[in-house]
Formats: sequence, C-alpha cells, structure tokens
Amino acid sequence: MTTLGDFKATSIDGREVDLADYEGQVVLVVNTASQCGLTGQYAGLQELHDTYAAQGFTVLGFPCDQFGHQEPGDEAEIATFCERNYGVTFPMFAKVDVNGDDAHPLFVWLRSEKGGLLGSAIKWNFTKFLVGKDGEVVNRFAPTSEPASLTDDVEKALTA
Repeated sequence: MTTLGDFKATSIDGREVDLADYEGQVVLVVNTASQCGLTGQYAGLQELHDTYAAQGFTVLGFPCDQFGHQEPGDEAEIATFCERNYGVTFPMFAKVDVNGDDAHPLFVWLRSEKGGLLGSAIKWNFTKFLVGKDGEVVNRFAPTSEPASLTDDVEKALTA
C-alpha cells in the first residue's frame, strides 16, 4: 500500500526531501499560492503548525501556479514572501503542478486517495489533505476551509 513516505519532493531551497522523514507524524499537505484570495490562510496554517508541532504535526506547503497564475514568482521570491508576510516556518517546497500530465506524483496519489465533491481534480489553491501517522490520507478539505476549522481533525489524528 502506498503512503506519504513513498514520495520525494524538492524543498523550496532546492534540496531533495524524502517524505519518509515525516513517518509517524500527522501532516497537512497544502497547495499554496502567494497572490490568491485565500493567501491569508498562510497565517492560519502557521498557527496550526505552531500549536501542534510539539505533538508530531507539520504543514507541508507546495506552491502551485495552475490556478489563475497566482504563484508567478520563483522559489526564492515565494520563500521571502511567506516568511516576511506570514512568518512561515513550516516546510515549503518547490512549485509543483497538482493536476494534469505533469502533476507531482504526491498529488496524483493524494487525489486518488480522497476525491473532492466534483471528482478527484484539485479545483483551486489551498486544497488541504490531512495525512495520519500511518502515512495514509485521513481527509481532504476544500480551499475555503479555514485552517482553524481543522483543529478537531488534527487532534483526532494526533491521538489515533
């Protein structure tokens, strides 16, 4: 069975990251964008990360420019924006596609594990996937789901 730990991704500073490093943790995988109407969710994602990190939780941010060209910058610009405007300290990764032929394998898997209301394709930035300690997808949340609304789900996953 495939789990989060079967994937690798490039960090925002160009290092290859083995997502097996997050085995045993609860992880929230989010496709992000710096010029989206939902960009303010970075603050809530950071708050979730800060609140639960000591309990084995992390947010993984994957910038994506597939929706309305809302992530036009390069990785250095994205990292600076996130840190300066939202104090982001959770791991951020290089830009990825989440849909289509060039979709990152992680997102192909996430979509296959938890489809959305209108099929498996990701419809917009800030779609969120909660992954349990066992590396399996627990839930998928719509882009408009505010990070604060996920606390019960995160807490349940942490105690599972």
